[in-house]
Amino acid sequence: MIALLFSVAAMTVIVAVRYLVTSGGFALWTARRFPRRLAGQRAQVRREIGWSLASAAIYGAPAGIVAWGWQRHGWTQIYTDVAARPLWWLPLSVLIYLFAHDSWFYWTHRWMHRPRPFRIAHAVHHASRPPTAWAAMSFHPWEALTGAVVIPALVFLVPIHVGALGLVLAIMTLMGVTNHMGWEMFPRALVHGKAGQWLITASHHELHHQRYRCNYGLYFRVWDRLCGTDEGLGSFAEARARARSGDARDGGDLAGPAPRAAAGHPAG
Repeated sequence: MIALLFSVAAMTVIVAVRYLVTSGGFALWTARRFPRRLAGQRAQVRREIGWSLASAAIYGAPAGIVAWGWQRHGWTQIYTDVAARPLWWLPLSVLIYLFAHDSWFYWTHRWMHRPRPFRIAHAVHHASRPPTAWAAMSFHPWEALTGAVVIPALVFLVPIHVGALGLVLAIMTLMGVTNHMGWEMFPRALVHGKAGQWLITASHHELHHQRYRCNYGLYFRVWDRLCGTDEGLGSFAEARARARSGDARDGGDLAGPAPRAAAGHPAG
């Protein structure tokens, strides 16, 4: 039992430190590149950090249980010998994990925009107006729980090399942070090109935070496009203007339609 509790505590610390380092690094990058971008958001950032550290404990618990079960009892499908499976399985397993996670995220996220779940839980995340890099894990505990179970569940079902699993977690962290930082770090050619029609970046997720009822995906635009909820890319300039004017909207499916935003990268 002591070993299990230590594993849970260790994973909680790892998740929290990973969040602080990654979100902090991108927040610092944002502040240096756009000195006025975070002006007037100190109180919001403090709330985002508080909710995110609480989420770290919720993410750390199942991760710690899985790590303990893998090391002590071999419960999972995680393997360490690259030769144990064909090399082509390495990239395929990463894609399977990302698509499965994206699918779970899309449908639970869309459900959370129904009036009752939104008021109870998801409103915490949308209280960030506009979101910052610190908002990556700013969730109500109920919402954090829905996200914390996905990867731990997959490792019992789909074989994956420990290195490939690390890559999945790195991508999850990177996308969670960069999709909220209020500017586009990826090249215009990627965001507005053919690849950008299927991949989610900050420009795509920005529009979700402006309109609420569109662009629900995490990594890919597949489910949004299939289900008619993809409304293209958002405007960062519009987000800043709405935040200054107090015109941000307050409720999931209760919110009325917003004018269509123009796609674009921030100047500078």
